[in-house]
Amino acid sequence: MIDKEKPITRRGFLFHSGRRTIGSLISWTGRPVLLLFTALCLSGSFAGAGEEKGESRGAKQVVRTAFGAGRWFPADGRELGEIVDGFIEKARVPAFRRRIVGAVSPHAGYIYSGRVAGYTFRALRDNAAEHGVPEVAVVLGFSHRARFEGVALMDGDAIQTPLGPAPLHGEAARILADQGPRIYFDHRPHRGEHSAENQIPFLQRALPGARLVIALMGNHDPHTLDDLVKALDTLSKRMKIVVIASSDMLHDPDYNLVTRTDRETLKMMESMDYTGLGKGWTYSGQILCGIGPVLAVVRFSRIKGCRRGVVLTYRNSGDDFPEGRGRWVVGYGSVVFARDR
Repeated sequence: MIDKEKPITRRGFLFHSGRRTIGSLISWTGRPVLLLFTALCLSGSFAGAGEEKGESRGAKQVVRTAFGAGRWFPADGRELGEIVDGFIEKARVPAFRRRIVGAVSPHAGYIYSGRVAGYTFRALRDNAAEHGVPEVAVVLGFSHRARFEGVALMDGDAIQTPLGPAPLHGEAARILADQGPRIYFDHRPHRGEHSAENQIPFLQRALPGARLVIALMGNHDPHTLDDLVKALDTLSKRMKIVVIASSDMLHDPDYNLVTRTDRETLKMMESMDYTGLGKGWTYSGQILCGIGPVLAVVRFSRIKGCRRGVVLTYRNSGDDFPEGRGRWVVGYGSVVFARDR
C-alpha cells in the first residue's frame, strides 16, 4: 500500500494538497481564473483523485482514463486537438541530422506550458518524418502526490484521453521490469498524477505511430536511477525508442531568480552535465521539478551517442502572465538530445 505524503511546503513550494486546484477551473476560452500559481506547477491533486474512474476492462483489455482531462488540458477532443496542433505548428525548430533519442518537456497546465511543450514535440514529429517513427515512446514522470520506492510502470493496454486511446507497449514495459526489482508494474501511483500524463496528448499528435510506456519515479534513490538508465539502454537495443522526461523548472515568487536560475540549469542540460544538475538540486531549491527523469534522459542520451543537448526554447509564467511576478513564477524549458554518431 502506498502512503500519501503529507503536505510539505519548502520555500513556497506546495508539494501536495488535498484541495482542488485552479488547474481544474481554467477557462479554455483563454482567460485563467482566480489565482495564478496553483495552475502552474506541482500539485494536481483534488478531492477524490485517488479513486479510479472511467477505467474499462474488457475480456482482454484494460483501458485507463486520463485524469487531466478538464483539469490540465481540455476535456473536449476537438478543442484539445486544435490546441495541441496549434502549439506544435507554431514552434520553429532546427532540423537534426540524426535521430533524437531523448527530450525534456514541461508538464504544467497547457495554458501555461503548452507553448513550450510544442517545441519538443515539433522536433520529435519532424525528426520522425526524417528518421522514422520510434516503436516506443517512454515517458518518465515524477510523482508529486506520493513517495514510493523505484519506478512504477502503468499497466494496461491503453490510456484514454479526449483524443482517443493511446496504446501502451506492454512488451517494452515488461522488458524494463525484467531488468530489476526497482522497476515494476503498479498503476496506483499514476492515479491523479499529471506529470507523465500531460505528455500523452502531445505524443498522440506528434508520434501517432508510437506506442507508449508510462513510468513514474517515486524517490531520488541513485540506485533506482542507475537501474532505470541500464534498463532503458537494454530496451533500446531491442526496439527503436525515444525517452521523454517530464519536468518543469524552478518555482519561486522572484521572477528574476527563476529566470537566472533556469538559464544556468539549461546550460547544464545543454552540456549534458548530469553531475552538475544533480548537485544543483535540493529539496529547498528544486531547479527541476522532475530531476530524476531529466537525469535519466541525459545519461541515457549520452550512452546512445549524444554529446550535447539542444535548448529549443524557454519561457516562464512571469513572461506570459506578468501579474504573477512576486506571487508565483514557474519556468518551462524544451530540450532535445540527438545522436552525434
